[in-house]
Amino acid sequence: MDLSLADILAARKTIAGMADATPLVPSPHMRTVAGQEFLLKLENMQPIGAFKLRGALNAVMNLPEGVTGVTCCSTGNHGRGVAYAAGLRGLRAVICMSELVPQAKVEGVRALGAEVRIIGQSQDDALAESQRLVAEEGLVEISPFDDPFVIAGQGTIGLEILEKRPDTAMILAPLSGGGLAGGVALAAKSINPRVAVIGVSMDRGAAMYQSIRAGKPVEVEETPSLADSLGGGVGLENRLSFPLCRDYLDDVVLVTEEEIYHAMQTLYYEDRIVAEGACVVGIAAMQAGRLPKPRGPAATIVTGRNLDMSQFTKIINGQDIALGDYRIAGKAYR
Repeated sequence: MDLSLADILAARKTIAGMADATPLVPSPHMRTVAGQEFLLKLENMQPIGAFKLRGALNAVMNLPEGVTGVTCCSTGNHGRGVAYAAGLRGLRAVICMSELVPQAKVEGVRALGAEVRIIGQSQDDALAESQRLVAEEGLVEISPFDDPFVIAGQGTIGLEILEKRPDTAMILAPLSGGGLAGGVALAAKSINPRVAVIGVSMDRGAAMYQSIRAGKPVEVEETPSLADSLGGGVGLENRLSFPLCRDYLDDVVLVTEEEIYHAMQTLYYEDRIVAEGACVVGIAAMQAGRLPKPRGPAATIVTGRNLDMSQFTKIINGQDIALGDYRIAGKAYR
């Protein structure tokens, strides 16, 4: 299936009143860093605390009658979205996650009434279990990124940014499997081809970055990260999100765990916003000088707030953080 702006416009109608119209607000501090107005698209204000609700709702609401249950693999937020959407339609939901997913996100999915399966050490392990449920129990799989309805739903964020601020010159999109970045880039470039859309990921296990460099989907080793929701592969049989990211993103940049740590502090102390590590990678990239200076207003997508609050408390207090065998030396903000 080829995706187009028409699919994103249709998704907007489907999710209207349930997962749309999140705020787009200026960050005075980041304006001084970027040299241009810097806007925050607050997807952390969604009912489930993350942008993933858009795509999940669009996919679940477009399922045919007769479907009795859905499944997916997830690093947390997509699972929340699928669980929430399935609840609205009265469907069974089984969410498959690896042991790397933080417990706070696991409990968040369970709280929405879904069944949770913890499988293996990677997103690929969780995907295999989700596919088994499709084959053996007849559930319908909702891919976190390589599904046309999911991508179209995420693309509505691009519509909203440019409708509210047509002068936006740069959009920074957290990049994992590419459903968000690909959908937003398709929407933005369809409206204004001159908008620069840049994907940003962590430098430990950036699957889409490595896949674009290789010219095809590749596997990467998953490691613990502050940007845990950007973990996981893109799927070796990727049909949609890989070509969208390859063809529509102007660039992909990577940031370190230390830069993510500092950006989480920045967003909290300067803008009073609690957000996941994955949500601040755009801020991290701008602060670290990894991006060209925008020629006009820049917007970054603050994708969610579903984080381990004990870890977050350590970060804002400048304490050390352990990510498996990797250690981030604490540093007080400023």
